[in-house]
Formats: sequence, structure tokens, C-alpha cells
Amino acid sequence: MADLTPPVVPQMGATMTTFRVAAPNGTFAGPAAPKSRMGGVPLQAVPVSQTGLGSIPLSARKAPPLDLSTVERRGQGAPNHEPPKPNRMFGLQEAPTFRPTAEEFKDPVQYIQSIREEAQQFGIAKIVPPDSWNPPFAVDTERFHFRTRRQELNSVEGGTRANLNYLDQLSKFHKQHGHNLTRFPSVDKRPLDLYKLKKAVESRGGFDRVCKQKKWAEIGRDLGYSGKIMSSLSTSLKNSYGKWLDPYEQYLRLVKPGVHQMLELENGGPFTPSPAPSPLKKSAQGTPTNAAESPAMRASAALNATLQGEGVATSTPESSRPVASSGFTPVNAGGFTAVNAQPNPTPSGLASNPGSFPTANVHNGLHLNGVDSRNSTPLRNGGSPMLSAHNTPDLRPFAVGLTPLSNGQAFNQLKRTMSQDTESGLDGDVDSANGRRSKRVKKDAAPTVAGSHMTQPRQSTPGRTFYPRVRAPDERPGDRCEICGSDSAPETILLCDSCNAGYHGYCLDPPMKNITEFDWHCAKCLVGTGEFGFEEGGVYSLGQFQERANSFKAAHFADKLALDSKKPVSEDDIEREFWRLVESITETVEVEYGADVHSTTHGSGFPTIERNPRDPYATDPWNLNILPYNPESLFRHIKSDISGMTVPWLYVGMVFSTFCWHNEDHYTYSANYQHFGATKTWYGIPSEDAEKFEQAMRDTVPELFETQPDLLFQLVTLLTPEQLQKAGVRVFALDQRAGEFVVTFPQAYHAGFNHGFNFNEAVNFAPYDWEPFGQLGVQRLTDYRRQPCFSHDELLLAAAARKDTTIKTAKWLAPALEKMRDRELNARSEFLEKHKALLEHTCIVDGSGESETKCDIEFIVDDTDWHEDELICHFCKGYVYLSRFICSSTKKLMCLRHAGWFECCRESSEKHRYLGGRGEHTLYYRMPDDSLKSLVQKLVDKAGTPEAWQTKLENILDVGPKPQLKALRALLSEGEKIDWDLNGLSDLKEFVEKCSEVAEEAVSYTTRKQQNRRKNTQVGRGRGAANKAATAEVDDKEREYRKVENFQALLAKADNLSFDCPEITALQERFDSIAEFQEKVQAALRDRPADQTIDRLDELLEEGKGFNVDLPELESLDTVVQQRKWLRTATEIRCRPSTLQDVIDLIQQGLDLGIPETHPEIHYYTEKKAQGQLWESKALELIFAENIHYQQLDALSKQATTLPVPPSTLAAVESILKKQRDAQDLIMSLYERSKNANFRERPKYKEVRDAMETLNSLNGKPPGTIDLEKEQKRHEDWMRRGKKLFGKANAPLHILQFHMKQVDDRNRSCFDLSDQPRMPVEPASREHTPEDDEDVDGSGSSRDVFCICRRPEAGMMIECELCHEWYHGKCLKIARGKLKDEDKYTCPICDYRVKIPRDATRPKLEDLQSWQDEIPTLPFQPEEEETLDSLIEHGSRFRDYVAKYINPLMSSPDELTTQRFYLRKLEGAEILLSNEINFFRQELHRWAPVAPQAPPILQVSLSTRKPRPTKQQKMMNMLGITNPEELPSNLRTKTHSFKHGSIDSGRPHSLQPAPEPSHTPPGEPPGMRRGFGEQDYFNSVVTTGYNNSPTFATNAPLSFGGSSSIQPIDPGLFEGNGHGPTSPMHDEFKSSGSGEMFGDLMEVEGGQVEEALAVTEENSYMD
Repeated sequence: MADLTPPVVPQMGATMTTFRVAAPNGTFAGPAAPKSRMGGVPLQAVPVSQTGLGSIPLSARKAPPLDLSTVERRGQGAPNHEPPKPNRMFGLQEAPTFRPTAEEFKDPVQYIQSIREEAQQFGIAKIVPPDSWNPPFAVDTERFHFRTRRQELNSVEGGTRANLNYLDQLSKFHKQHGHNLTRFPSVDKRPLDLYKLKKAVESRGGFDRVCKQKKWAEIGRDLGYSGKIMSSLSTSLKNSYGKWLDPYEQYLRLVKPGVHQMLELENGGPFTPSPAPSPLKKSAQGTPTNAAESPAMRASAALNATLQGEGVATSTPESSRPVASSGFTPVNAGGFTAVNAQPNPTPSGLASNPGSFPTANVHNGLHLNGVDSRNSTPLRNGGSPMLSAHNTPDLRPFAVGLTPLSNGQAFNQLKRTMSQDTESGLDGDVDSANGRRSKRVKKDAAPTVAGSHMTQPRQSTPGRTFYPRVRAPDERPGDRCEICGSDSAPETILLCDSCNAGYHGYCLDPPMKNITEFDWHCAKCLVGTGEFGFEEGGVYSLGQFQERANSFKAAHFADKLALDSKKPVSEDDIEREFWRLVESITETVEVEYGADVHSTTHGSGFPTIERNPRDPYATDPWNLNILPYNPESLFRHIKSDISGMTVPWLYVGMVFSTFCWHNEDHYTYSANYQHFGATKTWYGIPSEDAEKFEQAMRDTVPELFETQPDLLFQLVTLLTPEQLQKAGVRVFALDQRAGEFVVTFPQAYHAGFNHGFNFNEAVNFAPYDWEPFGQLGVQRLTDYRRQPCFSHDELLLAAAARKDTTIKTAKWLAPALEKMRDRELNARSEFLEKHKALLEHTCIVDGSGESETKCDIEFIVDDTDWHEDELICHFCKGYVYLSRFICSSTKKLMCLRHAGWFECCRESSEKHRYLGGRGEHTLYYRMPDDSLKSLVQKLVDKAGTPEAWQTKLENILDVGPKPQLKALRALLSEGEKIDWDLNGLSDLKEFVEKCSEVAEEAVSYTTRKQQNRRKNTQVGRGRGAANKAATAEVDDKEREYRKVENFQALLAKADNLSFDCPEITALQERFDSIAEFQEKVQAALRDRPADQTIDRLDELLEEGKGFNVDLPELESLDTVVQQRKWLRTATEIRCRPSTLQDVIDLIQQGLDLGIPETHPEIHYYTEKKAQGQLWESKALELIFAENIHYQQLDALSKQATTLPVPPSTLAAVESILKKQRDAQDLIMSLYERSKNANFRERPKYKEVRDAMETLNSLNGKPPGTIDLEKEQKRHEDWMRRGKKLFGKANAPLHILQFHMKQVDDRNRSCFDLSDQPRMPVEPASREHTPEDDEDVDGSGSSRDVFCICRRPEAGMMIECELCHEWYHGKCLKIARGKLKDEDKYTCPICDYRVKIPRDATRPKLEDLQSWQDEIPTLPFQPEEEETLDSLIEHGSRFRDYVAKYINPLMSSPDELTTQRFYLRKLEGAEILLSNEINFFRQELHRWAPVAPQAPPILQVSLSTRKPRPTKQQKMMNMLGITNPEELPSNLRTKTHSFKHGSIDSGRPHSLQPAPEPSHTPPGEPPGMRRGFGEQDYFNSVVTTGYNNSPTFATNAPLSFGGSSSIQPIDPGLFEGNGHGPTSPMHDEFKSSGSGEMFGDLMEVEGGQVEEALAVTEENSYMD
């Protein structure tokens, strides 16, 4: 991740201090100078312990918000359009700046890929977003708090730090010998830089060689001494080197190898790769016979000799002292090699005696994971006067415990610990305290390197049999001897003044008898470890840090701008000042940097979906929270978040705060966005110069790489661009301002610094092109034994497991998977080879071997996902995703490269481990070899799809000169489905399209049918010019298809394209067939056609038509064949009947074929045509005559058998004749049956009526029709007499039966003998619940019938005040609106004067019986007979029943109720029993008189309906006129006249007179055939009370006020009841069909038809 700075790393051995050189007067800036570390400007850090906020989490703190108007922001003071600087410091070239458009800016990864080729040559690039893109700053500045890191600028520069480290260790060395290096030796009145002198001598081969070659003068010139005499300068330099440097260099030559070996043992392996020679790489087979020959012994002897005042020997001393009985083990006895090399097993005798003395501080380095770190060396101030208190704080552990580190190192808790930006770091959260970038929860806190994703490699995982002693929990450094582990004789324990480690004087070799008077330092502290890190700073809010940053910047530049205070500080001024301070040895400036602040706990500067779901920038692809998971980024395959890599980190900078040289973990891309603030200057090195850069760093400061070969991972070292350029490294620079992105490219090293207070955010992402770099990055991490952030193999397999893998993905994924597969299979193979070579057995892993000895190793194939922290090799720290080797005893996990070789468990041999050790070791495979190969091969095949397609294309083209179109089409279809830019696909598509056009056109020529032309003509059917144009276009196209020359042109075109397909082959065959056909036709036409058979010529013609082309020979042949066929047809038609049209068509066809009119066949059929036309004219004349002459029609019918006549005319003649015959037969049959003596054998009247209706369609009537009409008239006269009985004289005949059924239905209710007299009762809806003692009189009768109709309760009911009987308002025609609740009502039964409304006349029973007696004399069986029988039967039966009550002598007042009851039934009946009614009326008047006079004798019962006026009469009343002639012409009634036979008026009159027509229509209502003026019943008097009912309307003249034989109803009987308004549909209802209109309603009981009509015509008397 870009812009990284490390947290503090605990220093080991000698404390790294800033060595203070003499000021210009030659004195040292000692501890007494209470100056700040920032060049005299106080920087008031606020320690957490002093503020009292140490226990408060960062997120719980609150401070005043940051005023964003005071900082530079995008579009608000930040100059985003600054031109590149022409003259940068060090002559650096500007890295490119890109300004995408809004369209280009939509997809970040695609845009970065578009500029990658240009930008990656610089390593870094700046992207300025479009002006429209301006995300808000989403951090809560009140809650945002962070911890800083302190940076001493001259300590981060590699050369300066190496100088100061060397001087610090040199000072300790001389102080230990009693010589205080209080000041540098002076040469030419200037302090001599001893480190530069040391480097100059070293570069020329060492002290001895410089002396021999006399190069001191040359060295003096290199050091800048030019004014002094060279001989004197040489002497001064030589003496200074000999006094101060040479003793220490001799000491280092002896001690450094052993110290480095000890450090490697602490590390669990060598610091590989290391540019410096390592003693561990030497052969170490066995222990030297003379212990004094070991480097450790020589180092110890040299050190003790100096302590005793002896000189340091420059050569290897010869020691005569025998080996101590304790078993002195030299340092190099165990031997060490590179990490990835697997040396021979450690000799079993090594360190067998725990009491032996491992020299060169070996005692301090052999630790295992989890062991208390108290046996590690604490840091301590060396006490040298050359060490400034401002640079190295006093870290003596006064009753303070040590903070354990899992790498076996420890440091004092007073030392500022690693910076933790999460609030959990303050709360003691273990996971966050490890400083690891990964967000994943770890079981054990892993040590980290500052500012890196990587786990600290300094883990105590020794590969040898060195094990530390067990320490007590409360043990402090110095409590026990680091050699023997004993706390005895504490007064003899010698403490190292640097690390506080304790040693018994007698345990040292050689032993020290007396405590030295001077400071004493162990060899590790004198040699130094070279470790360096930044110390923690204070906790700030953004506002507080802004204030501190601004005040520091103003104070720092105040002195420098004193002469011209108005001139602002420029960016160039700040850049020059930064590099000056970095390279300065004499001036130490300390700044603070809020780096690596976790956005997950502190909040991102961009809006997020969790906190700002509605902000559009929360999902913007350039949002750094979204960018790592871009569809084109491989990080979307990582299952969990990695803080700092997939989750952004925040950076809050101040002036001079810096991020040192580094490249991204895993060599990923990084994107850094500046939200606001001052400029950030970046320096970039392209990936091509990465190795040059690393080598330049090693060459410049090799001392730092001796013990820290992974120095570049630690982000703590700078080297000036000038030095890098001298080494041939290309360095580029750019300035980032607010609202700008900086993108770093894979493997590109970058560094930079800030110009002031600013706020940046950065994250990593990984497009597809990153993958090769990613694998290299993982390999580099493994080489340095550093833990990666994620498993590269897991990422590849996750990408391969996706189902939507495209070819684009497979192109980069397949090579990566192949490398992964080969690497994994090689590792498995190598392990199995060693496994099987140690012992012959049957291997359980691959099944090889035939020995009976079983394999002890446990082998498991398991694809279960383990926690990633459980998949880390204990030795190399790499992920073991595909295979792993687990020791069950120690639970340690190894990769297959280190499995077996690494000593995972105590006292186990390498053979024991390789063989599995009795099941103590388990080999895990995530997938078998074949599954891994199959998975990879699948992706390889997909990646090779474009190449495979290209190969197929080449193979097809190589087959022959004419490739098959089918194969080309298939290949084209396959290529179009491939999501890849295929080379040749466009050309192939163009060629296939051309070939397909030719093939399709060939199909049009070869597959067209003869009927195609007729079908195509249908295309243009319709109207308009467009359809005509379409028809013309189709015809033109069809003509082109029929040209033979087009065949030839198409074949030539196909031959030019040079391809083959079945369509072209078929076209060629068809063309050849056409040519052959032309030859055969020409031969046939050359001979006499008459000699050829029609079938032969026809076959030849059909063959030619099958080609569907225009051929001249075909037309000639067709003419000959058609003429021959016509002559054959003409001959055949003579022998069979033909129609007139057949003859006409035959003649026309012959003429069309070119047969002359004089041909005999043409002449013959012309005569036949004339005869047929004459017959047709005669037939039509007879058919349309008014009176048809059937004899002539019969003659024409017989004549038609020999002539060609029209079938329609002949059919009409035959139809008329058939109807005439059928009608005559029916009439004769009916008439004969009507004379049958058996009445029941006579025809029904309906049969006769239907038969007479059929005669209407005939123009004439057959014989016998008049006789049958007479019989029909006699029968209908009987029906008319019945109509008169019911008062329906003027109604249509078919109304009679319907009315009789209604009468019969009502009579059944009134003459019901089960309806017995009873006391008056309430209707069901009005009755009350009777009391218990109340007697209910039912009189044995049904209680649910009332009124004169004897029907159940319905509608409005009226109670008579006298008899208390309830009546239907409908039966009495009483309207609901005319009746009031307080009115009293007397029924017609109690008061005869109250008239009962009647719709029709009630016939007497005697008249009905007389009418019935006439039935046997009728010619037909009447339809009304059954209903008439029912009427007479019920009436007679009721008369007989009620006769017992018709006895004046027996009548009494007691029978009053019974008499009322039966009179009510008699009045409700529709037939008149006059005697009974008169009797009961008289008796009622006698016993309960109401009227003053006795009722009159009733002889008849007529209708009470009033007549209704016509429309004309209503119009006359409105106009006040009485004569219809006075009406305006437009209002007069039109007279309609329908004459008989008007429908067939166009036909000719009959040839014979028609019989006399019948005067009575045969059952059909006459209104359908007559004019209204001809009807005799529309003008009669209306006698019914239903004056609105069309069913019972009569034709009598309407009379309003004139006299009538029927007395009008007294209007006083019904209060307020006048004439209701007449229906506007009166005329329509006057037709005989009006009864049919309401036929369905008439079938129901109770006058529902009248009610419906009354509602329609708004009669006021209907309820």
C-alpha cells in the first residue's frame, strides 16, 4: 500500500541512537542541552498518561470539529492545474499526469489499464478527476482521533543511520576499554568523520593495504581535505584510524560472525537472501578439535584481553589452553545455510551438555514460540557521552516488566511501543496490537514489521537442537545468568550496560574475576543488530493535529524567511529543506505522522454504504472502499477483508513527515487519494529498475543489510534520488494535491513526504495483469521468510472455481495455474522421493511399492477450508493451501519444501520425520494430483480456445482449394461464440456471407416450385400503389429467377469465390439437366408431333416445367401438348353431359390455343352453345312468371337432358317442380285425413296451419288447396266464437289458447276445494305471536291464501274493514300512492258497488259447454281442447260442490262467513257461475247489508279496461283538433300497404290463374302480411280493463265520451284514480306479434305481464 510508515520496532542489542557530532567549535551536544528534537523548535507531545485519557477509547473521544474551510480542498484553493515543474531538485523528470474525461473516468480499472503502458514506465502516475467528480469528506472530525509516529529525519536516511549506528557502537567499545570518545579527532581544524574514514579505507582494501599502497592522501582528498600538506594529512588520518577505528574493526572481524550466527539462530534460520558473507554458509560438519580456532573464542579472547589492558591481536591467536570440561561449543558448530536449502541433520552431539557455554551470546538467541521473552535482551542506554538524551531515552527497567515478543526479543515497556491506530490498541486488543494489516482474527498475536502487511519474521523457530531454558513468570533480565540459568551468587552477575542481560563472571569464557570499572557491553550490543523503528507519538484529533502542524511549520521556517518574511514558502523550498534535514548529521528534526490509520474503526474519508447509504459516492467505483472489489480486480476472490490492502488506510501528515522507499505487498497496484491539505511529493521508480534500486541500497548501506536483509520491507529507510541516479536507477517525481489520485504500479518502489497538514487515503487493487507480479511478490516474501497477506494459490483457485470465467480471465489465469500446478506437483514429488528413499515400503500416498512394510505417515485428502492462520508454514511463513505437513506432537505445520527437514519436534531424526514417525506426522492434500491437473487443464483449454479455433481454420483452408461452406459456417458460428478478438474472424465472416449469398441464391434457383409464381401474385393483393409496386417487384424478381443465363452467372461467381457446398452442386446438376432437356425437346419438335403420344409429350413438358425456367423450347412444346389435350377433351365431352359454361369454356380454350373457328369441333360446340342459351331464356321466363305453368316447366326439364344448360337454372326448374309436387301431396293428405270418421285421426290444426304457410312461397297453388282452405276457415270460425266468449274477438287467433291457459290457471286457485272457509287471519308478515291462552281459528283451511285470487301474500295487501279479509292491491288495481294508512276500505264482496277490475270477459260455464260440444264436428283437432276440458271440469266440479250452500231455506246469519268465502272464490274465478254469484250476493245483502239497495242480478261479467288513445289521438288532443285531416302532413299517420307477393314482384305473372285465396290467414298474425288499414280488429272497442296490454288489445274504434254497449267503470270507485298515461309504444303493440313479445311473462301467474307493461307506461294504478 502506498504511503506507508512503520510503527516502532523494538531495538535489540545496541540501542540505535543518533550520534551527536561536534559543533563548529568542536564540542559535543551532550545531555545537558535540553533542546527539543526539532532543531530548536519545541514540539509539545501530549502523552496519553499525562492527559488522563489513556483509558478512553479513541472513538469515545470528542474534540472541536475541523474547519474544512481552513484546508485546501478540491475546487477550494487546491491548485489542480499546476503545470509540471521544469527544474525539479536533483534534475528529476516529472511523472505523467492524466486528466480523464467524465466518460473515461467511469471505470477506474479500465482507465488505469488504458494508461498502464505509458504510466508504468514511471512507476507512479497522477490522475486528476473531472471537475464534476467531487466526493464529500465523510469523516466525523469531532470523533476522529488517531495516534502518530515520531520520525527523526536524519535517522531515516540510510547513510546517516549507518553512520550514527557505527559511531554509537564505536563509542561503547572504547568506553568499555576505558577510553571515552568525547570528541572526534580533529584534522585540519575540522572534526574527522570517522565513519567516512572507515568507509574510505574499507573501499580500498583495508588498513594494511592502504598503508602499504600509501593511499592516505587519496583518502584525505576524498574526505575534502585539500589545503593541508599531504604528508601531514596522511599521518593524521593513519594515526586516527589506528587509534580509534582499527581496534574496533579487528574486534568486529572476530566477533561479528558469531553474533550474526546467534541472530540467525534466534530467527530460526538465516536472513536470506543476504548480500554479505555469512559464517553459517560454511561447512559445519562436526566441532573443531581446537575450540580456540572458533571465531567466538577469538572474539572472547580479544575482548577479555582488552579488558585486561592488553592489545588487540590482529591475527588469529594460538591458545594453549585446553578445552574446558564444560564442553565449549563454538558458534558455527551447528552450521547454517539458506532458508530454502536443506542441510544435513544436525549432529546429535551438538549442545548435548546444557551447562556448556555457547559463546558470542548464543545463549540469548535460542527461543521457541510462546516462550517467555524474558531471556531476551532489554534495551539500555550505553551511557556514552556521545549519546544524546534527546536521541536515546533512558530505558533502564526499574521494576518494570518486559513486553514479550513472539520472536524471542524483548524491550522495555517504557520504550514507546508500536503505534496502533485502532481504539482496541489502547484497550489492549490482542489482534489489533499486532500491527498486522490483516483484519482477520488470529489465535495468537503475530509480531509485525512496521507499516507492512507482513508478519514479523523474527520468530524463534530454530531448525537445530538448541532449546532455551524455562523462565519464571516474574523473572527480570539480570536476575539469572544467561549462560547457566542460575540466580546464585547475584553479586557476581555482570550486567550488560546496553541490554541489562546478566552473566556470571565465571561463566564467561575466559572468565572474569573482577567487575570492570568501566561500562561493560556484551558482544551482541557492541556489534549491533541494526534494527530501527519509529516511536509512538501523541493522540490527536484533526483539529489539534492541524494546529500543531501549522505552528511547527511556521516556527521552522520563521528563521529561514527572516530577511524576507513576506515571501511565502514554496514547494521547492520545502523539498530542498526536507532533503537537507534528511542528510544532516548535525541537525536532528523530529516530526509526527498519522500513518496507517485503519478506516474500519476510524471511518473512511469517502462515504460508505454502511454510513451514507443514499450518497451516490458511496457506490462510486473510484471510492477506495469500492475499488479493490472492482469486477476487474482479483481481490474480489479473497474471502475476507484485509485492512490496509482491501480496506483503506488513512494518512494524516504534517510538513516533512515521510514515507520511506518501499513497494506494495504482493507487488499490487495502489491508489492514493488526497482528501484535503497541503501537497504531497512522491518519488517513483519503475519496476524495471527495482533490482537496480535494491542493489544500490545494499551497496550504499551494506551495514544495515548485514543483519537486516529484509530492510526494504520495513519502510524505515530513505536514500536520496541523487544517490540512486548515480547508481543508474531512474527516479521520477510528482506533486499530489487535494482531490487528486496517485497510482503506483506493481513492483514500483516509491517514497515521498508531505508539505504540510493533509489527509490522504490509500488502498490496493489487483487487475488481471498484476498476477505475474503477485507470484513474484509471494516468492520474494518466502525467500525472506515473511508471511504474505493472503494465499496466492487460494486466490487463483477461487478465480478458477467461478462458473462465469471468460477467455479474458482464462488467458491470465491458465498460465498462473500451470505454474502453481507445476510448483505444487514438484514439491509433492520431491517430498515423496525423500519419503520413499529412506525406507522401502508401500507408500499410502501414491500407492507405490510392493513391500509388506506399511507407510507410517498419515495421508488425508481434505478440501475443508481452514482458517488462514492455520495454513502458515512454521519455517518460511508461506501459505500451505494445497498441501501441508503437520506434526501432531507440536502442532507445527510445514510446507512440503521444509517438511521432514525442519526439526518440528524434539529429539526426532530427519528420517523419523520423513517417514511419518509412527503416525505422528500427517500429510494433507487439498486435492489429489489428477483433480489438480484436471482443474488446471480445464482453464488451459479455455484459454487456448482462440488458438484452437485458429488451428481449425488453418486446417480447413489447407484441405483443398475449395473448402466446404458447411465447415466454414460451423467454424464461423463457433468463432462468434468465443468472447475474444479472433484473428481472421472478420475475413472469414465476410467470405462466408458472400458464399452464403451465392448458396442461398442457388437454393432459390433449385428449390422453387411451379406454384411459386401463383403464390407470389398474392403478395400484391390489396389496394393502393404500394401493393401494386410490391407485385411488380415480385414479378421482376421471379422473371430473373427464370432466366437460364443467370444460372451460368451464379455458377461462375461460385467458381470465382472458390468454395464448395451442396447448393452449388445441386445448381450445377440442375443446369446440366436443363441443357439435356433442351436437346430432347428440340429432337421431339423436329419430328412430327402428331406421331408422338400425348403422354410422352406431357412427360417431357412436366420435366421442363419442373426446372421452372423460361425456355423457348418449353413454350413450343407446351402449345403442342395443350392443343392435343383439347382435341381429346372435345371428343370426350360429346359422350357425356355438359353444362352450358363447359361448352363456352371449351370453345374459348380452343380459340386461345390457336385452333381456328372453322375447325369441326369448334363449329359443333358453337351450335350446342346456341341451343343451350335458348333453353335458358325459356326457363327463366317460366320461372319468373306470376302464375307458373308447371306443364311447360316439366317439358323444359325433360329437354335439358340433351342440351348443355346452366346447372343453376336447371336446379331452379327442378326445385319449383319438386315443391309443387310435394305441396300437392301434402294438401291432398291433409284434406283426406280431415274427412276421417275417427276424430282422433284427423290432423292437428297446427299441421294445417304450417302447411298453408309453406304455400305462400309458391307462385301458384296446387289443386285441392281451396278445399283445404275452406276447412281451415270453418275451424277458425269455431276459434273466433271462443274468442268472443272471452271478450277477445279482435285478438289474433293464437292468443286464444294462451288466454285460456291463464284462465285455467287462475280458476284452479279459485275452484280449489281444499281451500275451506276460515276466520279472518293476518298475513304472515303482519301476524303477531299468539298468546298461550289465545285460540287460533284455522277452520281447517290453509292460512296462506287471501283475496279473490286465492293466492299467497304478495306486494301491498289491503284489509277490508267489514270482513277483515286481506286483498292484493294488484288484484283490485289500487295504487300504493293513492292509499293512506287512515283510509278504510270495503271490499267488493261486502259491497257489491265496489267494482272488481277485470282484464277480460268471463264466459259462462254453460256457453263453454256449448262451445265444447262443437269440437267433434271440426275438421281438425283444436289445440285448445285440453285447456277447455280443464276449464269445464273445474267449473262443474266446483258448482256441484257449492250447490249444498245454494239453499235459501237453509241460509242464516251464521253462514255469513261461509257465504262471503265462496262468493270471494266465485268472484275471483275467470268463468262466470251467475246463479251461484247472484245467490251469495243476495244473501250477503240480506244478512249484512252495506248498500241501500239489493244487488242487481248478474247475467254477464265484462272487462273493465278503458281504451287508450293512439299517438294520433294524443297529438290531436294536444293541438285541440278533432279531425285527423287537420293535422299537419308531417304528423299524419302513414298508411302501409303490403300487397300479396310483393317480395316476388320481379317475377313474371303466372301462366295459369291462381285458385281463389282463403279469407282467413293460416294462423300467422295478419299484420305480418297486410297493411294496417286492412285489419278488422284494430279498430274495435276495447273492452278489457288492461288498457295498456297489447296482448288483449282490440281493434274497435277508441271512444272517449261516446255511448257504448258496455258501461264505463265508475271513477268514484277508486279515489283519485283517473286514466293513466298511455304507452308511447301503443302502435308497436298493435301488431299481432305483440303477444309474443311478452310471451315469457305471460306464462307466469298473477298478471305479471300487466305489471311489466304498467311499469313501462307509468300507470298510476299499478303498485
